[in-house]
Amino acid sequence: MADVHDVAAYILEKTKSLTAMKLQKLVYYAQAWSLVWDEKPLFKNRIEAWANGPVVPDLYQAHRGEFTITAEPRGDASKLTKDERETVDVVLRDYGKKTATWLSALTHKEDPWLCARDGIPDGERSNQQITHAAMAEYYGNL
Repeated sequence: MADVHDVAAYILEKTKSLTAMKLQKLVYYAQAWSLVWDEKPLFKNRIEAWANGPVVPDLYQAHRGEFTITAEPRGDASKLTKDERETVDVVLRDYGKKTATWLSALTHKEDPWLCARDGIPDGERSNQQITHAAMAEYYGNL
């Protein structure tokens, strides 16, 4: 199974450059739709419900302090299967032209993030996990 760095490497090969925030949202949606369409996770790294939306802490730590990201040297895009690449390609087609702010606002309206942050005040830090089950159920019903 690929990890989040492999997925990020593939996304960055396709997009050439993204803000750290937008990359986080795109890997989140790639995971969500993989759970629905492929019925399996795209990567095993944990996703948490941070104040600005879903974040993969492993990816965040790798790019901490960077605003724009042009490459993911920790990842290997070739580790993604044909089906996984197709899933990411559709996510990029549907979400890739949206801004990071727009994507973040969208996640704030969706149940996986909202439920993981239940009882946590707006803007407060949280490391609550967004589960695969919550993602598969919500996005599978759209």
